[in-house]
Amino acid sequence: MSFESIISFLGSDAEMDATLPAAISLANIYEAHLSACMLGVDMTPAGGFYMGASPILLQETLERAQSDAEVLEAAARRMLDGQALRWAAESAVVQFGGLQALVGLRARFSDLVVQSKPYGENSQPTQEAVIESALFEGQAAVLVLPDSKLQENFGQRVVVAWNQSNEALSAVRRALPLLKAAEHVSVVVVDPPVHSPERSDPGGLLTQMLARHGVRAEVAVLAKTTPRVSDVLMRHVEDVDASVLVMGAYGHSRLREAILGGATRNVLENAQRAIFLAH
Repeated sequence: MSFESIISFLGSDAEMDATLPAAISLANIYEAHLSACMLGVDMTPAGGFYMGASPILLQETLERAQSDAEVLEAAARRMLDGQALRWAAESAVVQFGGLQALVGLRARFSDLVVQSKPYGENSQPTQEAVIESALFEGQAAVLVLPDSKLQENFGQRVVVAWNQSNEALSAVRRALPLLKAAEHVSVVVVDPPVHSPERSDPGGLLTQMLARHGVRAEVAVLAKTTPRVSDVLMRHVEDVDASVLVMGAYGHSRLREAILGGATRNVLENAQRAIFLAH
């Protein structure tokens, strides 16, 4: 079991420069096929063209998006040309409202989606939409890169956030190729419920399953010493010098997390290491 097919969706020069080199490195590590989908997104809101408006306006916005995507595709091909790996690059034009369907279709047939952090000074609205579309519509695993470059020792030390949820288990299963190659895996349980089925042995069933896959993992039971579980997780990642955090994504609804916050959004906003997500 490995990551045989990796894909990245890129909508700007800055996003390509931050993401594509890391995607190339991962494709080399796993000897995977790498696809780069360069997005030209028409951000005109639905209903933005009223009845009777000139269709030329709509045509112009689509042509501009097409031109932007083709320029990005040419730049991606220059970066990929000469790489000792299997790759493909394409441009795709879509209105923002249709981004979910486009990303979901392509992500569905990939083992791993590699994207850059969706929040920050130079981030675009499409970045968050792409990650959520890959997770929900594509049912794919997503590796979100930190602001800095991918660590040279990427994957050697891994932290798994475990709360017995379906999302967390899905993330672990999707991350098995990563976990099997790691030198050290730490399963973190934050404040396990007193009446949980695993109350006597938090994380025990998970580590047993991992052991059968050849993954030796240790369990760290941590107290919730800060208001947010995400802060406890990120601090532990730093403490053990892990290069990636594996966690289930959006255990609460996306709307709730957008309004009230949640572990997924908080980690994506503040993490300094790579995040492996699955829903």
